[in-house]
Amino acid sequence: MKRPDPLRWLWYAMGGRLSIRYSQWVLRDVTAPWWRMRSLLRSLVQILPVAVLIYVLLPTEPWVRLMAVLGGLFVGMIYAVAYMEEACESRALKAGFLRGTAQQVRDERQAARRDRGVRRYAEQFRRDEPPELPPPTPRSSA
Repeated sequence: MKRPDPLRWLWYAMGGRLSIRYSQWVLRDVTAPWWRMRSLLRSLVQILPVAVLIYVLLPTEPWVRLMAVLGGLFVGMIYAVAYMEEACESRALKAGFLRGTAQQVRDERQAARRDRGVRRYAEQFRRDEPPELPPPTPRSSA
């Protein structure tokens, strides 16, 4: 699997298409266990240049500029979280995969993890025989 150099990664993070030789890396990028954090990082890279321009070019007090930047980052990250799965599917589509491939890979990985968890739970808490219940305590009639 070939990983893109920093300049190509920046192009990719800004929404650009990588060549076909990076397609397996793109699929791994949008399906890896940390795919959500990676997606948020890419979104932050997209928002950062605009935030810097706003802070540098807005002719007002520094605290107002900072609040404008923080507000923009907040709203931008809300949109990034809301459209995270669609953005990852779009990246996989640009890399040459069919729509739904990234979600299918993530679902398969999640199913394997869930099966391991269910098996571990059954080994730890399920028994062949029912658990022994304590004897009932007599009630006093008062």
